[in-house]
Amino acid sequence: MRPGPNLRAGLVIPALDEERALPLVLAALPRNLFARVVVVDNGSRDRTAQVARAAGAEVILESRRGYGSACQAGVRWLLEHGDVLGDADLLAFIDADHSDDPADLARVLEPLRAGSADFVLGSRVLGAAQSGALTPQQRAGNWVACRLLRLLFGARHTDLGPMRALRVRDYKRLQMRDRGHGWTVEMQLKAAHARLRVLEIPVAYRPRIGVSKISGTWSGSLRAGAKILGWIGCWRLRLWLRP
Repeated sequence: MRPGPNLRAGLVIPALDEERALPLVLAALPRNLFARVVVVDNGSRDRTAQVARAAGAEVILESRRGYGSACQAGVRWLLEHGDVLGDADLLAFIDADHSDDPADLARVLEPLRAGSADFVLGSRVLGAAQSGALTPQQRAGNWVACRLLRLLFGARHTDLGPMRALRVRDYKRLQMRDRGHGWTVEMQLKAAHARLRVLEIPVAYRPRIGVSKISGTWSGSLRAGAKILGWIGCWRLRLWLRP
């Protein structure tokens, strides 16, 4: 199938205890942009699943905790149920905490529909991030990870942000496996290795509703940082050891 405006798109929203923010995210999604919207409840103790269903989203439960686990579960559901998406169609991801602006999804998908990119990332660094939206540890972690990606792999990124989109066939090629917050950098590393055409789009970013499970604490930030640096180091070592 050729690139074009009629390509279908599926949206995956990983969620954990987001009953306050999630209805706002779903209400702000551009109308008719997605063939299917899937909210992945990653073990919430609040009414996340109920408010998602009330807003018209498909809801699946993923008992294995972790950001990557939730994202992968959402993609599996889209590809296995109802023949919604084909290999040429599009997958997009957005967080459930209302920090991303869902209106930006249309601009993130447009280069894929036009055939001018294979993998599109929403950059909070290039965009209009509101004061306090990115914590100091997020900014520092982004800076270090993106510098290492450029130095070791030639991959030019400014952010490891959650808003991103790519074709189904390219997602399958990447064979994603990280269950935690290494999922974002894993995708960017593998996209560079697969020589996908990568484009960053400036996107808005605002303070999230509620407390982040990762960047809201120093211990969570350190664990996520260790996972990200571990992916970068192990991938570099793997390439060095290739025959």
